[in-house]
Amino acid sequence: MKLSKFIYTTFLLLILCYSCKAPKAIGSAKDNAAIRSALTTQQEAWNQGDIDAFMKGYWNDEAMSFVGKSGVNYGWTTTLNNYKKGYPDAEAMGKLHFDIIELRPLSHDAYYMLGQYTLTRKDDKPTGYFSLIWQKINGQWLITSDHTSG
Repeated sequence: MKLSKFIYTTFLLLILCYSCKAPKAIGSAKDNAAIRSALTTQQEAWNQGDIDAFMKGYWNDEAMSFVGKSGVNYGWTTTLNNYKKGYPDAEAMGKLHFDIIELRPLSHDAYYMLGQYTLTRKDDKPTGYFSLIWQKINGQWLITSDHTSG
């Protein structure tokens, strides 16, 4: 009787082990490269003095969040207007350089990025840090949340 109970228990455990699927690894080299490319495209747009093109890296939705020195702001339009107000011309925009410190997947369609920015202008060179949440929306990696300090 004990042997049959052992065989039955072993059989059940084997069935459970084979029926459980290992979790699929999140993140891919392709997604990582796409996000890095999107950030590079933003940097290039900024350095050409094109805030409208720079903003294409952000989720065009009023739920998008931006946290900066003025606090929390919501909305793609609000963020665009704040950038245009704070950087009215190419001289004020200067030349932007991003350094990515960390990029890691949070899920299959979300990544966290930590980085440093440096803005080189005629009379100063401000620098600071940023943390971004990137989400894949309609097949495109976009920033849905930006926290920048400097």
